[in-house]
Amino acid sequence: MIEKNQKKFLTVAPFECAWGNNLRFREAGRGCVAFEAFAHNDVTVVFREHVGSQHYHYKRDNSPHYTVIIGSHRNRRLKIEVDGKTAVDVAGVGLCCSSAFQSYWISIYDGLISIGKGRYPFQNLVFQWLDSNPNFSVQYVGLSSWDKHVGYRNVNVLPLTQNHISLWKHVDYGEFEGKEDGEEEMENESGQYESWGLDNFLESWELSDIFFVVGEEEKTVPAHKVILAASGNFGSSLVSQVVIQLQDVSYPVLHAFLQYIYTGHTKILESQLSSLKALSLKYEVMALVKQCEEMTERFKLNKKLFDSGNNVEISHPSSRPHCGIAFPSGLPLNMQRLKQFQITGEYSDVDIYVGGHGLIAPSHKIILALWSVPFCKMFTNGMSESISSKVLFQDVPLEAFESMLEFMYCGELNREDTMDIGTLLLQLLLLADQFGVSLLHQECCKTFLECLSEDTVCPILQAILSVPSCKLIEETCERKFSMHFDYCTTASIDFVLLDEATFSSILKHPDLTVTSEERVLNAILLWCLQAKDLYGWDIADEMMLHSTPELLFGERFQSVEYLLPLVRFPLLPYPLLKKLERSHLSRKIPTFDFLVNEAVCYLESGLANLQYEQNARFQHRRSSFKELQYICDGDSNGVFYFAGTSYGEHPWVNPVLAKRICISASSPISRHTDPKVLVSRAYQGTSFVGPRIEDEKNSAWWMIDIGQDHQLMCNYYTLRQDGSRAYIRCWNFQGSLDGKSWTNLRVHENDPTMCKPGQFASWPMIGPNALLPFRFFRVILTAPTTDESNPWNFCICFLELYGYFR
Repeated sequence: MIEKNQKKFLTVAPFECAWGNNLRFREAGRGCVAFEAFAHNDVTVVFREHVGSQHYHYKRDNSPHYTVIIGSHRNRRLKIEVDGKTAVDVAGVGLCCSSAFQSYWISIYDGLISIGKGRYPFQNLVFQWLDSNPNFSVQYVGLSSWDKHVGYRNVNVLPLTQNHISLWKHVDYGEFEGKEDGEEEMENESGQYESWGLDNFLESWELSDIFFVVGEEEKTVPAHKVILAASGNFGSSLVSQVVIQLQDVSYPVLHAFLQYIYTGHTKILESQLSSLKALSLKYEVMALVKQCEEMTERFKLNKKLFDSGNNVEISHPSSRPHCGIAFPSGLPLNMQRLKQFQITGEYSDVDIYVGGHGLIAPSHKIILALWSVPFCKMFTNGMSESISSKVLFQDVPLEAFESMLEFMYCGELNREDTMDIGTLLLQLLLLADQFGVSLLHQECCKTFLECLSEDTVCPILQAILSVPSCKLIEETCERKFSMHFDYCTTASIDFVLLDEATFSSILKHPDLTVTSEERVLNAILLWCLQAKDLYGWDIADEMMLHSTPELLFGERFQSVEYLLPLVRFPLLPYPLLKKLERSHLSRKIPTFDFLVNEAVCYLESGLANLQYEQNARFQHRRSSFKELQYICDGDSNGVFYFAGTSYGEHPWVNPVLAKRICISASSPISRHTDPKVLVSRAYQGTSFVGPRIEDEKNSAWWMIDIGQDHQLMCNYYTLRQDGSRAYIRCWNFQGSLDGKSWTNLRVHENDPTMCKPGQFASWPMIGPNALLPFRFFRVILTAPTTDESNPWNFCICFLELYGYFR
């Protein structure tokens, strides 16, 4: 496979496939890939559950996958294959073209495959097909080919949101020469920033600091030193002169020369091609020299290609940059040289000061104006900055402002410096919004979306709520939060800092997924109480005993009345509803009492009629956790068995050996203290863990880590006695997020359940703690066993956990 990835394109050889870490859906079964392709036929995109190899080909793949072929059968048909079998074969849809790159997009949403053409996804749909037996696990995208090379570029894999077009506008901001399908429609929405570029300053006196005098008529043509110096070698003339005399050069030749530098493309008569080459050679604009030479050679080989009376078009080869990570418009400027001018201050015409920090950088007005319309207006509309060589900015964060200046000189965002979403990246986003640096704003938005996870969704939401231009990120965060409601409301208490509008939008979101309505109730009470610690409704009920709702909820008292109806009380267990009916919350909050009584009456009447079923408050929600339900002792439904099957993908192997889970013990590992025995599902006659001294007391325990990316809301657990008669009587079953601070999930005091060698026993979790997700679990002795010789040996040979697994 030949790869050309210097911000240009990637070429895939026949019968091969390109994969990459960035070519992956964020959510399995749901995503969109947008790209440009250069091919005579057979633009082939593969969607698999796992990444493939370079020499992968879909014709030889037996694993589950989708294949979309645009321009099959010599560019006459569109095909979709499912697991190697043709599912769609239609004529004349979405055809390719070998004369230029064309834009395509393909989205998959739970088996719905949509294919379109044009720069913007979800516009110009050309075909759509729904798989009746959808594959919800496809996640990796492969760019393939058939029997001819295919070129790909500007490849982006995007998440699916409710606002698809807006998302794409935040991600893709490359410049294009021609107008593709749908581009004219989008231009009306683009605004003045997106059409701004260096061509606005071609032969403009605005911000110019040098001018040419050309031809016998001595026509004056303004220019900008730093732009000229970054495109070629003008020697000392740029430093020592304000005027450059070019009496032997005609204006059309100079115009074509400057137009190429400022826009990346130009036109000139064939008869003037040699003069343009000579001028380019004089000032060492080598990219233009090379293209003039190529045009001349082509003319010599075939004079019919040109008519001496017509214009010859010349375009810089990188005038259509890769995904916008380049200087605007892909101009023929030397970026390293431009960056050096920023560092040295050479050719600078403005010194930038930041209040409290003094001079931070000598800069170039033309560079700042090129990126920002507000900067341009500042320097040209008669303000004090227009005539001064000094500009002072008050109340701007220094580090973020310096990062914005750095971006203006290189066109790239320093990801290492901006990954802290709480500080620098947010400040940079606000500055980009303030100064209208639209490409930087879009790059910050893209970085926010890339950083988006269950752990960062709350900080990002808090950070961008005050930025009107970040509505898309806000909507994406709200959807992410709602889809992982259990985790986001228990991993931290940060969600109580959200404003009411945002929190209520999450609670009303159609994608809200939660394991229990009790979780929704707890989250609402915590938010209304502006809690500083995580706890359940029972703690809030105790607080209500010695206080009033007005005092407890404070400024959010009115929100209680508004948010409580969002809990689907009729879906709560009947015993829990009876507890709530007798609670202080019911006695002191009329809305709470009404909703609980309504739910109790509904359950006691047993009338689940159509009127109720059509009411959203009586419909179950989806769960973001997988339910692993206890059926019987020693069954195959628990967490450790599930982990042993690679979470449902492969035949079972011991999960400790497969490194899916980790088990540690209070005493050193030995022949009779073997972690893998606990999950081996095989009876072991002698299996125990010995004591260690902790806090000056004996302690014996087994501890389980289910993995960094996993959590469990445990509602049942099972133990099995080994062959000994050392029966446990007092112990705790505990959970932890960090393996250090432990929460009791069940406390056993003088529990006589264990009474036979090899016996199984299981216990449910009762109370609000059963709704808390944990990564670490342990069973720990709190008193001696019934064995008098070794009373602190904890003798079990099997352990299994159940509940809601993530």
